[in-house]
Amino acid sequence: CRELVPNSTENASTDRTPANAEVNQAESSEFMPNADDKKTPRFTDFEGKTSFGMSVFNLGNAIMGSGILGLAYAMANTGIVLFIILLTAVAGLSLYSIHLLLKSSGVVGIRAYEQLGFRAFGTPGKMAAGIAITLQNIGAMSSYLYIVKYEFPLVIQAFLKVDNPSGEWYLNGNYLVVIVSCSVILPLALMKQLGYLGYTSGFSLSCMVFFLIAVIYKKFQVKCPFDDYAHNRTVLGFNTSVEADPGGVKITPEGDPACTPHLFNLNSQAAYTVPILAFAFVCHPEVLPIYTELRNPTKTKMQHISNISIGVMYIMYLLAALFGYLTFIDKVEAELLHTYSRIDPYDTLILCVRLAVLTAVTLTVPIVLFPVRRAIQQLFFPNKTFWWPRHIAIAVTLLTLINLLVIFAPNILGIFGVIGATSAPCLIFIFPAVFYIRIVPEEEEPMRSAPKILAACFAFLGVLFMVMSISFIIIDWTSGTSKGSSGH
Repeated sequence: CRELVPNSTENASTDRTPANAEVNQAESSEFMPNADDKKTPRFTDFEGKTSFGMSVFNLGNAIMGSGILGLAYAMANTGIVLFIILLTAVAGLSLYSIHLLLKSSGVVGIRAYEQLGFRAFGTPGKMAAGIAITLQNIGAMSSYLYIVKYEFPLVIQAFLKVDNPSGEWYLNGNYLVVIVSCSVILPLALMKQLGYLGYTSGFSLSCMVFFLIAVIYKKFQVKCPFDDYAHNRTVLGFNTSVEADPGGVKITPEGDPACTPHLFNLNSQAAYTVPILAFAFVCHPEVLPIYTELRNPTKTKMQHISNISIGVMYIMYLLAALFGYLTFIDKVEAELLHTYSRIDPYDTLILCVRLAVLTAVTLTVPIVLFPVRRAIQQLFFPNKTFWWPRHIAIAVTLLTLINLLVIFAPNILGIFGVIGATSAPCLIFIFPAVFYIRIVPEEEEPMRSAPKILAACFAFLGVLFMVMSISFIIIDWTSGTSKGSSGH
């Protein structure tokens, strides 16, 4: 007979149908262990329905986000060689931390991040994991909707050939981001299970592949001393005018050093590079839920999924950053798509790319929202069964908060830098390492064994990375040279 996890025994006595048992367990106890059978942990009857390939798509979509739009700018601030070194290091460290998470979950039979924290440090560990996941994913969703806010009006403006906007509501990003949130994101966010969004993951990734192909193609079409379509447009608003000289104005003369790519290049904005890269590879809140829904799950199988997903995203990140940087060199902006709009805001290909990116980031928001809702469920309603009013209320509250952040946040780098420098080190470095050290029994691995010493060094690296990143960003802000302050 099927065993139900704790928190679900009450349901079992009142509602015994398999369908309702699944619904009742869907949120409050989906990843809880069976306290009565430690040798053979049982999870809900929803596990085992997601294939290997679909799991790769789901994890890849969790990794791939709007961070890819800022990587060319990051490469401009570090140089090609240093950027590749940093990208490779962060990807490798992310894989190692996933290994630590999977090892810890295998030892105790728990596949929920918050519950690993509880098993390692009790309630404080559970609270720390839940808060970090909430901050990290709210930052991610904010960055996605930030793109909707600033790109959607440009797409509509170009499509309608509106040369001089005069306050039309449908060109107001604040209105549009609220409309998209209510009409597209909220209905998807109300799904009971993360696995139901697998098809949107595949479509979202295909949109980002189209973006990458367009970036590579544009490298061979755009000449380095490129022509600015509207020399007198406003830098912050990205407004354009067809009355400008169609021939454009040369930004740099032929042979200008600005057209020469740098292998090494350090400046004040380099402080943002590592946090942006760390944020780009954060998928750890989604790893364990995907592991739970994997058909015939094993640690090795999930590690292979992680290796493939991060490997493919690594290649996409590298190509997007490299070709975006080589196209514009020092003229690349913090948001790559805005740089293309300087050449021709009515370019058909770029217009299609904008639509693809908008679609991709919009469809990713519900996936990122799921771990936040589960974290809130674990923290505040740990013994409650699934209830539609609470399920809906949490989603509506989160989307409302995120919309307020997006409307009033000053700059996309501020989101990437601050969130990446705080919660990302916790989820990638610190928590997986300390959970591993506490959960894996000393009989299996003594405290002075090589794996635990390596994990301790990994945690220390995370603390060091967090302190240094926050320090650099604060210094950069106070110096007045930060992009987060200038609004570029």
